[in-house]
Amino acid sequence: METTQPAGSEQARLWNGPSGHAWVDAQATLDHLFRPIEALLAETARTAGARRVLDVGCGTGATTLAVASALGGAGHCTGIDISQPMIATARERAARQGSQATFVCADARSHVFAPGSFDLLVSRFGVMFFDDPVGAFANLHRAAARDASVRFIAWRSAAENLFMTTAEHAAAPLLPKLQPRPAGGPGQFAFADAERVRSILKDSGWHDIAIEPIDVPCAMPEADLAGYLSRLGPVGGALREADAQTRAAVIDVVRAAFEPFVHGEEVRFVAACWSIGARAEGPAA
Repeated sequence: METTQPAGSEQARLWNGPSGHAWVDAQATLDHLFRPIEALLAETARTAGARRVLDVGCGTGATTLAVASALGGAGHCTGIDISQPMIATARERAARQGSQATFVCADARSHVFAPGSFDLLVSRFGVMFFDDPVGAFANLHRAAARDASVRFIAWRSAAENLFMTTAEHAAAPLLPKLQPRPAGGPGQFAFADAERVRSILKDSGWHDIAIEPIDVPCAMPEADLAGYLSRLGPVGGALREADAQTRAAVIDVVRAAFEPFVHGEEVRFVAACWSIGARAEGPAA
């Protein structure tokens, strides 16, 4: 598939701007943090006997590359993402590793896939950012073979994922212009409501929908914590516009707030997620 220019949506502007570059800069930290989730999806591809896999919202390519490795010579994995800087990084990683994985920079909502191109679709936290989720999943359904299945991992609620919200709660008194997360998305917790997710999938043509809660232990080196806190999420975005004094004060306050997650040289938390599965074709009549 050829690279296409992302659509001019807010999400395209976000992920092709500072947020996308921040994720590229933090690629190694994020991959370490979410490796257990990457492993779940790679194992799904291996045990499903998939041959043509699409990784939706692939970012810098870690899951795409892991799935491609799990398939070996028996299949192929393609990653799609709206972020040009992240796709460029993913392609560089594939070249370094000698991986046959391929990447397309496009909006999964509007990209014209060949019908029936994939027998498995996966995503590690990549499906919650669609401006039009029903339209996006309908387009992905058209890209799926008749017997295709999906497995997406998405965040449950903010209340169940304190690690992901501690920074903004701690920083709020020092950053009066810090914007609250939009209710209902698009965004990290847009799929928190399982019944909403079920409705999205049903309305876009998917069948046999199964949504199960999973709790996944995650970790990263403590040495990476300050960089993670200062570059990513709502606080990272706000700090790009802050003066040096405010930035230093915020980082000190936020780092202290994360002390309960620090265990010696490692930072640990449990990711409260949904494991979302469905099939492209309904049961035989």
